Amino acid sequence: MPTYVIRYEHQGARRWGVVRDDHILPIPGTFESTGGFLRAVDPRDLANLDGDPIAKVDVNVRSPVTRNQQFVCQGANYRQHMIESGVDPNSKTFNMIFTKASSCIVAADSPVVRPKQVAYLDYELELGLIIGRPITGPLEITRATLHEFVAGIVIVNDYSARDIQIPQMQFYKGKSFRTFGPVGPYLCLLEADEVDALHELDLTLTVNGEVRQHDNTRNLVYAPAETLTELSGLQDFAVGDLLATGTPAGCALSIPSPFIQRLAGLLPEALKWRLFLNAQARRSQYLKPGDVVEASIRSPDGRIDLGTQRNVIEAAP
Repeated sequence: MPTYVIRYEHQGARRWGVVRDDHILPIPGTFESTGGFLRAVDPRDLANLDGDPIAKVDVNVRSPVTRNQQFVCQGANYRQHMIESGVDPNSKTFNMIFTKASSCIVAADSPVVRPKQVAYLDYELELGLIIGRPITGPLEITRATLHEFVAGIVIVNDYSARDIQIPQMQFYKGKSFRTFGPVGPYLCLLEADEVDALHELDLTLTVNGEVRQHDNTRNLVYAPAETLTELSGLQDFAVGDLLATGTPAGCALSIPSPFIQRLAGLLPEALKWRLFLNAQARRSQYLKPGDVVEASIRSPDGRIDLGTQRNVIEAAP
C-alpha cells in the first residue's frame, strides 16, 4: 500500500509524519529539505512506525516540497488541453518545459494572492512527480524502470497570470508570483510495483463547486519516463525535486484558433495584444477574490488518494 506522509508544524517545530486516518504519527528526526527526508527515511520502515499520534486538526500543514528544491514544469501535455490551445497533439514534435520560482511554493490550503497588476488569474491542476534518485547525466528511463527515479507523487496547482505570461511571453514571470504554487497536502510514497499506477489517475478541479477540469493521466502526451529521459540529457535533478506533468483542458484561458493567430501575426504588436486581452475580459472563468478552488487526484479504485487542495483567492493588500 502507498504510504502518505505530511510535513507539518506543531508547537513551534516543523516535522514530518505518516498519515493514519485523522492522525499523524511523527517521524523521528529533522530534515532541512524534501531530499534530506527522502534520503534518510526508508518508506518500508514507515509502515511499522509507532509512537504517540497527533490529531491532524492540531497541526498546520506545510508543503511536502521544500523551497530549496527545483520546480520544473511541462506545458500543454494533455491531448484535450492541446486541442483547446490550438495545437494538434498528433503533430506536436516537442515537449514544452519551463520552471517556476520555488518561492511560489505554499501549503495545499494556503490562500492564493492575486497581485494588483494581474487581472486574469488562472488555475492549472497537475500531477507532481518527486524525484527519488539523483540524475546527473543522460539516461534512458522506461516505464519499467521509472520506479527507480520517482519516489512519490503530489498535487500541484500551477496558478498563472495570463495577462503577463501570454503578452510578455514570460512563463516564468506569469507563473512565479508568491503563493502561485500550492503543493500537497500529502506526499504519496510509492513502492516499485505501485509506480505504474500514476498512469491511471483521475484529476478533478472545481471553482466554487463547479467542475472546471477533469481528466486522467493516461491522456498525457509525453509520459513521465519519456520526459525524464529527455530532461536527463540537459540538466541535473536532485532527490526531492519536483516535476509537474501538465494540466488538463478546462482552464480559463481562451486561445484563438490557428487561423486567427496567423491573422493576428500581421497586426502591430500593441494592437494584437490589446485584442487578446479584450477577448480574455469576456471570460468569466478567470479567478476573482473570494473564489474557492478545490483540486484532487486519485485512482479510480481509491487505492491512491492524494487528498484535496483548497485555495481561497485573495486580492493583494
